[in-house]
Amino acid sequence: MAEAYWDLEWELQQQGFDYCYDKRLYDRMRSGDAGAIRAHLAAGLDYQDRLARFLENHDEPRAAASFPWPQHQAAAIVTYFAPGLRFFHQGQFDGARVRVPVHLRRGPVEPRDPDIAAFYDRLLTVLFRDGAWSLIAPQPAWPGNPSWQDFISYAWRAPDGDRYLVVVNYSDHQGQCRLRLPFTGLAGGSFRLVDLMGSEVYDRDGSELIDPGLYVDLPAWRYNVFELEPM
Repeated sequence: MAEAYWDLEWELQQQGFDYCYDKRLYDRMRSGDAGAIRAHLAAGLDYQDRLARFLENHDEPRAAASFPWPQHQAAAIVTYFAPGLRFFHQGQFDGARVRVPVHLRRGPVEPRDPDIAAFYDRLLTVLFRDGAWSLIAPQPAWPGNPSWQDFISYAWRAPDGDRYLVVVNYSDHQGQCRLRLPFTGLAGGSFRLVDLMGSEVYDRDGSELIDPGLYVDLPAWRYNVFELEPM
């Protein structure tokens, strides 16, 4: 794995590295620019599959210290449901806040944050490891509403055929959008959307999921990880 900067990731991959740090995605998560994040995630999978996605490492501030908690959750969903290698740092699951220089070989004893620990426990249970991933382009929910630009959304199809939808409002305000799901076999059916990271359940017409698309209305920094179940 290469700890790469200065836009050298692709070149290093071609020279034989299996993975390179995705510092650009990390920086864009910190900036909060959903459009820039989507643009980065639009790259080819031959490149993305060999990127190491992370929210903290030995050189960066702790995620719990640098991301406000609502944004921390949204950033984790965007980062770890993207394709590539999922990179977690020591203490991240417990909400450690002190960055320890590696040459010290020791650090302070910090209390475990129960909210952060519970979130990551759930995330690791749900996290997809195999399957076909694609980026979904959000559409305006209605004319004159620009909040669609704040959404980041993925489709995942597991090897066993199960279908999943990940959607995040990566902004500090309420937003709405439409998502045209790319799955086959939706037209004419009915589907139940079950949020694997929460408790939301919705029943939707399959044809509507294709056009005009699933209507999404989420508060600031909120997210859903839906499994689509045929009814």
